[in-house]
Amino acid sequence: MFGASAENLLRQAREVQDDDLQKFCSRISTLLQNKEYNKEVVDSLQKLFLIVSATKYSRTLPRDVLHKLHSTLCFLKAPQPILVLCSAILREVLPCNALTLSCDDVNDMKTVSLLSSIILAQGNKKDAVEALCSRVLKLLESRQAEGQSSRFLVPILSKILDIAPATLNEEQVNAVSKKLVDWLRYASTLQGIPLSSGGFFSPRSRQPASILEVDGAVAGDFFTVLSIGQYYTEDQWLNMHSFSMIRKWLQCFGASGVNSNDADEKSELDSSVMSMVSASSTSSRLMPPKERLREKTFEYCNRLIEQSDRKALKKSDSELQKACLVEAVTLLDLICRQDPLFVYRACPVVKALYGRISSDSGFARVLLPVAQFYLNHSELAAVDSEAVYRHLFTKIPSELYHDTMVAFEFFQFCRRNRKTLSENVGIFHKSFPNLLKFLAWNTPSLFPEFIELLPDLIRPETSIEMLHSLLDLPCLTAALEAQLRLSTSLASEKMITDQSRKTLNSAEAFQDQYCRSMFLYILRVEAGAGDTIDRLSLLHEVLLDVVQRPRVVQCAQTVPILLQVFFNVVTQFADGALINQLVLVILERSSLLYDIPDFKAEVQRVFSSQLMVLCKLYPALIVEQSKELLDFCGAVSNIINKENFFTHVVWAVGEYMSLSYDKRCTVEQITKFFETLEALLFEITQLRASACVPKYSPRVITVLMTTLAKLASRSQDLIPRVSLSLSKMRPFVRSALISSLYSEDDIQEILARANELNNLLKAPNVAQLILGPSADIANPRWYKDTNASLPLTLRTVSKVLQREPAPGFSA
Repeated sequence: MFGASAENLLRQAREVQDDDLQKFCSRISTLLQNKEYNKEVVDSLQKLFLIVSATKYSRTLPRDVLHKLHSTLCFLKAPQPILVLCSAILREVLPCNALTLSCDDVNDMKTVSLLSSIILAQGNKKDAVEALCSRVLKLLESRQAEGQSSRFLVPILSKILDIAPATLNEEQVNAVSKKLVDWLRYASTLQGIPLSSGGFFSPRSRQPASILEVDGAVAGDFFTVLSIGQYYTEDQWLNMHSFSMIRKWLQCFGASGVNSNDADEKSELDSSVMSMVSASSTSSRLMPPKERLREKTFEYCNRLIEQSDRKALKKSDSELQKACLVEAVTLLDLICRQDPLFVYRACPVVKALYGRISSDSGFARVLLPVAQFYLNHSELAAVDSEAVYRHLFTKIPSELYHDTMVAFEFFQFCRRNRKTLSENVGIFHKSFPNLLKFLAWNTPSLFPEFIELLPDLIRPETSIEMLHSLLDLPCLTAALEAQLRLSTSLASEKMITDQSRKTLNSAEAFQDQYCRSMFLYILRVEAGAGDTIDRLSLLHEVLLDVVQRPRVVQCAQTVPILLQVFFNVVTQFADGALINQLVLVILERSSLLYDIPDFKAEVQRVFSSQLMVLCKLYPALIVEQSKELLDFCGAVSNIINKENFFTHVVWAVGEYMSLSYDKRCTVEQITKFFETLEALLFEITQLRASACVPKYSPRVITVLMTTLAKLASRSQDLIPRVSLSLSKMRPFVRSALISSLYSEDDIQEILARANELNNLLKAPNVAQLILGPSADIANPRWYKDTNASLPLTLRTVSKVLQREPAPGFSA
């Protein structure tokens, strides 16, 4: 209902004509002129904002209305809702020639804040941003009048850092850095006093109370965002605002040069001197502003980490502790990157924090910046960080795969550090079964991140296991569904031991001793336990009850794309041994796939294309895997269940079972393949009296005929047998039983191919050249050099193919 109402309002706003808009603006101008800010004014401004913001094109407002909005915005006694609406409307309609905004003569902090949001929304106009920045800094340096607050200006500075940090010069940067030091470190530790209402029981004589810690104790150190009070003073508000932007400020101006993020630009001597000063008891006021800001930020972060160890009385404060820990550790990492000598002071703090939070999964998001700190500084600090990485990659995905925010931040961490993780963290490559849990549960949101991360996870030693894992990804999703459903259900914890009892669903199978080992494998946390499951078909059977779950179906839809990325990476480093293993997996798993609609067909389509790539990359695999290929090609069921993939396998046999590709190819091997495919062709083309005759596509029949002809051209003793098989095609397709199953175009396609192959085999030497060309046939010399034999051969073949049909093929 709300959606329909909102859509109706938007439609009405878009349909407002210019004439009606002008009349409406005239009424608003009159209302603003009278300065009677009642409900009618608020409603009118809300409607005007909806009109100007609902269309893609810019609405033009009368000049007098724009000036009235501007003057209202600068009217200090106007109510806050009116000011916010005026600011929002001007943001939508500016810039325009009718009105130019400036903060040069404005002294009220709230007004500057509202005007700045409009100015900065107009785009990166250098002069306007510089003027605004100068005005903000001038106001910060000036003595504040009663009722004015600098905290309205800090967000403006933060926005300027996003848009144009180079606007600030060195002197301005130093001035703001001094301000930030005072705001961060020297805020009051007493609570603010509420404004007096002027009544008889005025609290003016009441002494201000002390700031408290999250556990209710009186704060014993300086104020931070984790200090609790009922009322806050102005400097305490500035403290909180400063902490929210200090990371951005240090990233822009923390290093030696203005607007620099590279700590290496700072001279080693200056860094050493400043760090020694900060490490000693010498006053930090001797430091330059930037170094002093780093020092005070370091102290602030230590204070936050100490405060986070207190037991919060409120859940909201507990969540705030975790958020502050993330920011504090991130800031420590940034400070250490800008001044490496801080590493020796920060490492004990971070190590103690890790020891405190590692056993609590509720602090999982804090572990990510901790791991980032160790990635950046463990080598300099000479500390062993392997336990941190192992804990991060083994425990967190297993326990928190269903936490979307943790999953997203985990993948962001891996993407940012994938080069370092690939080169220096061994557990990273072995943890892909665990990382796949994040993807299996959060497929739509994490798929883009995982696609980018996948190439860095693929290694030769684990590529076969990863291929199986990608094919089993929908099973992993189903297993996670079963595990979660079991943990939240009232099912008995007693294990089912009666193996004769048929498992009814996946949750029961999860408890069954006979099936539990399969689930333990599919939910493993680390690679190396084996390639795949021996009883994979049984796993598919017990997971059938969740096969239609939306999460399982969504996950299955991504597998073909993941497989494509996997093969693109593997083929860059795969040798003959690995390619042989990949082909064996492809042949085996083409039949062992989770029974999800369209999933099998899509995976087999990828298998078909990648089989061609692997054969071209390593043609000898046809000879080396001849036994497995013979077994595959000899089964009629493979045509029925995976026709497209079967066709590609047969084509590969005919193309690469040749002496020109592998000197180990013998006449005996050619004959075995020939006899297998000959029997298969006979099986699918023989006439049956049964009422139900299976229909095989013309493509399968023509590929089989072509492959037989190719094999016969390499062992010419087989040519008469091929000719006999080809001669049977016309009576097969013209029979009453078969002709009713095929269209006339299909019949002509089969007959034309049989006719061409039969005529070609009448010239065996020509057939060998055409059906089994050498590997260098693609060399342009064969087509451009008039002395080459290929042009002559092509003319000869043309004449052979244009002969009259053989007697067995007469129309």
